[in-house]
Amino acid sequence: MLEQIVIIIPALNPLHTLVQFVEKLQKMNVEIVVINDGSDEKYAAVFQSLRQLPRCTVLTHEQNFGKGRALKTGFDYVLKVSRKVKGVVTVGAHGQHSILDVQQMISSTKIFSDGIILGVRDFKSTDMPTSSFFNNRAASMLFELFFHKRLLDTQTGLRYIPKQELLWLRHVPGETFNFDLNMLVKAIKRNIPLYEVPIGHAKLKKNSVIYYDEVLNPMKIIQQIWTNFLRNR
Repeated sequence: MLEQIVIIIPALNPLHTLVQFVEKLQKMNVEIVVINDGSDEKYAAVFQSLRQLPRCTVLTHEQNFGKGRALKTGFDYVLKVSRKVKGVVTVGAHGQHSILDVQQMISSTKIFSDGIILGVRDFKSTDMPTSSFFNNRAASMLFELFFHKRLLDTQTGLRYIPKQELLWLRHVPGETFNFDLNMLVKAIKRNIPLYEVPIGHAKLKKNSVIYYDEVLNPMKIIQQIWTNFLRNR
């Protein structure tokens, strides 16, 4: 049996478009795990539709714990299943990532199979305010200053993680968005390679739970980088 990729999607109050997105992902011959992180009852129909799809598992938190905890729930599930898994790709539930972005990440695993792959977003999109571009660059420079590693997008939610790295990632602190950056800091300390692959434009959509998936608030990012520096120096 060939090693498979598992797509992990943490979801809080997703629109029904998530169902169509998952249906398209299934054509890539992947397994999909969606974590309902305490969504409101009015979104129950979305998750019920997902449960009806083949090769799609829905795990449920009875209350909202945060993206970090949702990802760890997905990691635990992958480690417990018996099928042979090569690694996981974490994907946003609110349309931040296109099918092409996910395909590009999976193709990259054939080259960068020994480390974590980050999908680097293009912040020069007309859909994004200019301030987001400069905020992202500032966060990258601060991260490099403190941790001596240049990364263009420290908050991207589109990542490939080899299965063997899930064992220690389950214990990395962070229940909410802070888990994304904590993951990178711990990977650097463990000398795990971090690779960057360009993907599509960063997206900021109205009426979405964008802050659940990929934080754009510069002060929160800077505060988190500083906290990690103090904790790990």
